[in-house]
Amino acid sequence: MASLPAVSGKRCVRALSKVGYRVARQKGSHCRLVCDGRPPVTVPLHDELAPGTLRAILRTVELGIGDFTALLD
Repeated sequence: MASLPAVSGKRCVRALSKVGYRVARQKGSHCRLVCDGRPPVTVPLHDELAPGTLRAILRTVELGIGDFTALLD
């Protein structure tokens, strides 16, 4: 099993945009992403996402750790 990478909220949003997510709205330091045919997800725009938060985001968008890591490159 691959380990979770340490990523910022902005980098996470950039990676998720590669699979079709787009920013629907932002309030404060939280960004709501939507994608046709997939559930919406909220990403905190922090300097580094907590591992549990990142894991919950990946579970919501139905992406594996390896797939997400590939999107970061």
